[in-house]
Amino acid sequence: MSHTAELIAVGTELLLGNIANTNAQVLSQSLSALGVNVFWHTVVGDNPDRLKEALEIARRRADVIITTGGLGPTYDDLTKQTICEAFGKPLVLHPDILEDIRAFYESAVHVPMPENNTQQAELPEDCAVFDNPVGTAPGCAFEAEGVHVLMLPGPPHEMETMLRRHVEPYLRKLSHEVIVSRDIMTFGMGESSVDELLHEKMAHMTNPTLATYAKPCEVRLRATAKAATEEEARAMLAPVERMVLDTLGDIVYGVDMMDLAACCHAQLIRRNMTLATAESCTGGLVAEKLTAIPGASTIYRGGVVSYWTSIKADVLGVPQELLDAYGPVSEPCARAMAEGVRKITGADLGVSVTGSAGPTADERGVPVGIVYIGLAAPGGTFCRSLDMGRRRRDRIQGLAANHAFDVVRRYLQGLPIEHI
Repeated sequence: MSHTAELIAVGTELLLGNIANTNAQVLSQSLSALGVNVFWHTVVGDNPDRLKEALEIARRRADVIITTGGLGPTYDDLTKQTICEAFGKPLVLHPDILEDIRAFYESAVHVPMPENNTQQAELPEDCAVFDNPVGTAPGCAFEAEGVHVLMLPGPPHEMETMLRRHVEPYLRKLSHEVIVSRDIMTFGMGESSVDELLHEKMAHMTNPTLATYAKPCEVRLRATAKAATEEEARAMLAPVERMVLDTLGDIVYGVDMMDLAACCHAQLIRRNMTLATAESCTGGLVAEKLTAIPGASTIYRGGVVSYWTSIKADVLGVPQELLDAYGPVSEPCARAMAEGVRKITGADLGVSVTGSAGPTADERGVPVGIVYIGLAAPGGTFCRSLDMGRRRRDRIQGLAANHAFDVVRRYLQGLPIEHI
């Protein structure tokens, strides 16, 4: 039997935008893997009437309701009370849980437990109790009128701990299907162009399914299959992956890969090669993305952020006569920057970025969006010339950084470099 879930996050701070509802993302990912369909996310403030209204709507369209938040000891933590009233379940004090909360305060906080924490030990009658080893609010689950109701704390580290320890085993017993997804990562073609190539096939798919998602500066395709076992689902996805690769070719840079930086990192490790960066308009973004990956020191030698033209000449060794003749935003400069950083760091590869990110043209009148990516390698020096148009500054920088990684990964994979 397939189960349908609705997630209800309780907290006025979520509605005001003071904090992000990251719990919904984590829960949805977990439930998807368990074969539970998540069709609705609801956020409601700390108001019993509005929460009761949300529960009435949810129970009519879902057979699994999971709430997060509102299990604390303060006056506005009314999730349990409201849910129990809505489902006709009395609250019962659990002395053992109350003692656990007292012990938590004595050992972790070193103060006596405030008496208002007593309400956290009150749980619905005949519920399954979810202990909370990293906080004071236990969670719980019960079934009423064919609906499974699960209540979890709001703090993300408490919620996720409870999810792994209790919620996943609880839901695993309910579902006899699993959902497996694979993310096929692409760079070099817009979402509408990708959709145009695959639309006819995607439109006729039911299980598995395939959908496009535009990420910042790239496009992800998510292939999803539902089956009795993970092995069956993965077998169903294999021909979908092959079809996408056959259709899109070398703009596909990986499957279930975090991003282009991670792709380059893996390729460099595989080939036992090192990289150095010389950046102008991206201001160190390429280096930032690369060094965010654990183990980057294995393959990354270092970099130079050469915003001033004089740094390009004095540090990277770009000849002054070249700068005078062509300017800092030019193909000759990009090539010389890549060669310079490769030389001074001793890296196997040197990649450079120089361009006009805006909001206005540079001092030589180079229009916003003109970017050059240089790559100095054992086989020679290459350059990709780009006109990104008048986009936002951060968008140009992000795209330029991704183009730098794309140039590197194409070199390492023996693919065309200068043009996509």
